Amino acid sequence: MSTVPAGRGIPGFDPEKTTVVRRDDHLQPLSAGALQAAWVRQRIQSAAQWRPVIQGDAARLDLKPERPPAQAAVLLPLVVRDGQVSSVVLTRRTSHLKHHAGQISFPGGKREPDDASSIATALREAKEEVGLMPQQVDVLGTMPAYKTVTGFVITPVVALLPPDLPWQPDPGEVAEVFEVPLSHLMNPSHHQWHEHEWQGHKRQYLSMPWHDAADQRYFIWGATASMLRNFYHLLADAQPA
Repeated sequence: MSTVPAGRGIPGFDPEKTTVVRRDDHLQPLSAGALQAAWVRQRIQSAAQWRPVIQGDAARLDLKPERPPAQAAVLLPLVVRDGQVSSVVLTRRTSHLKHHAGQISFPGGKREPDDASSIATALREAKEEVGLMPQQVDVLGTMPAYKTVTGFVITPVVALLPPDLPWQPDPGEVAEVFEVPLSHLMNPSHHQWHEHEWQGHKRQYLSMPWHDAADQRYFIWGATASMLRNFYHLLADAQPA
């Protein structure tokens, strides 16, 4: 069975309405110790030697895009309160965009020729999209790249942020900036796998739905959910009590 985060461009496809075939409540949520900023920093230092559980749609489907792979980077921004990572900052894309309209994503985008590194790309994109200044960011390092079936090689850049930053979303790209509790995202009982059929094949993708205190629903799925799942496994390996 193939696994691919399909796009909303498929006729009649709504990622929120496909069948949920399983939830991963057999896996343990992260302990309080694994949500400490010091532990996250330690684990990111080991990420270069770590093999991600989900390497990407293209890697698992062995698909070759029509164009050469494009390098991209996203910022995985973690808000720290009293030494504990309390939440992850995500964005909801505007509804008028040509690609991935209305979807939940990390700040980030394609690497430009003037970017010195993936970290530079992620910081530049975060400044452009949500007004996050580089001096506000404590960059911990990068995770292994995630390869998409659309031909992008995305490097997640993990960083710590102070709380209560004044977000300034670019109205042309970002409809909303919001935080999701890390404890929710790092609890696999909230991870669910959907199945749909496309071009004669059954395929699956991951989602992590969340409702805020006002019962606003956020459907986190596809590549964003997969990179968060990799982050869970990185922190869960040899996690402290």
